Amino acid sequence: MNRNGTRAIVLAALMAAAGAAQAAPVFSDDFNANATALNAVPAGWTVSGGGTVDIVGNGFHDFIPGSGAFIDLDGSTSNAGLLSRSFALLGGTGYVASFQLAGNHRNTAAESVRVAFGSVSASYSLSQNDGWTGFSLFFTPSSSGIFSIDFQNAGGDNVGMLLDNVSVAAVPEPGSWALLAAGLGLMGLASRRRLSRPHRHRY
Repeated sequence: MNRNGTRAIVLAALMAAAGAAQAAPVFSDDFNANATALNAVPAGWTVSGGGTVDIVGNGFHDFIPGSGAFIDLDGSTSNAGLLSRSFALLGGTGYVASFQLAGNHRNTAAESVRVAFGSVSASYSLSQNDGWTGFSLFFTPSSSGIFSIDFQNAGGDNVGMLLDNVSVAAVPEPGSWALLAAGLGLMGLASRRRLSRPHRHRY
C-alpha cells in the first residue's frame, strides 16, 4: 500500500476513534434559563428535606459577578434543602458527573456540601473566598434504572456553598481509547518509516 493509502486509513481510524471517544451527554445545566429568586426550585430539579435553595446571580445577590445564574445551596429559610436531579442510566456503562462549587463569598466560615451520584458520594469544603472549582464523581450502575445527583449543604444559616455548571455524561468505553492509541501509533510508525527512507537525489 502506498503512503497516501496508509495515511488515509490511519486518518479514518483516528476520526472514528475520536468520535467514539467523545463522552455522550446525559444532561447539563448552567442554571441560566432560570429566573433568579430566593427559595426557588431550578427547572428540572427538586428540592426536598423541608429546606430551600436560592437561584442567584445576574445582578441579584451576585456573589460572583459575571457567572450568570447559579445556586446558593443554603436557601433563605435557615434550612438547607436537598437539591436533586434524576435521569435514566444504562447498567454497566460508566458515567461522570461534573460540577463547579465555590465558597459562600459572604462570611468568614468555610462551607461544606455532600454530593451523591448514584451510590457514590463525597463531601467538599471550600473557604469563604474560594472561586469556582471543578469536581467530578464517577459511577457505574450495575443495572439500568433511574438515578440522581444530589447536593446537600451542611448547616442552615442562609449562607451556603455556591453551585454551577452541573453535567452528567457517559464515559468513553476503553475500546475507543485503544482504537485512538492504535491510530496514533500507526501514524507515528508511518512517519518514522518515511524519515528513515534514503533520499534519492536527481542529478
